[in-house]
Amino acid sequence: MRVIYDTATDTLSIILSDQIVAESDEEKPGVILDFDAGGNVVAMEILDASRRVDQPTQMVYELMQTGTSGNR
Repeated sequence: MRVIYDTATDTLSIILSDQIVAESDEEKPGVILDFDAGGNVVAMEILDASRRVDQPTQMVYELMQTGTSGNR
């Protein structure tokens, strides 16, 4: 997975897979989902990201372990 913020275009891209994009749909204005041939989401693009995301230049990555009591 890769997250790219392009300051020149103010676009935030979240790439989930390196699969070839077969189709793209603008699900909501300014939010584009990319799908592979099997219909799986492979990427998401957020246009005008600085207006839609609190801090497009920062990211927190959390790994949640399932099956471990007390950890969330």
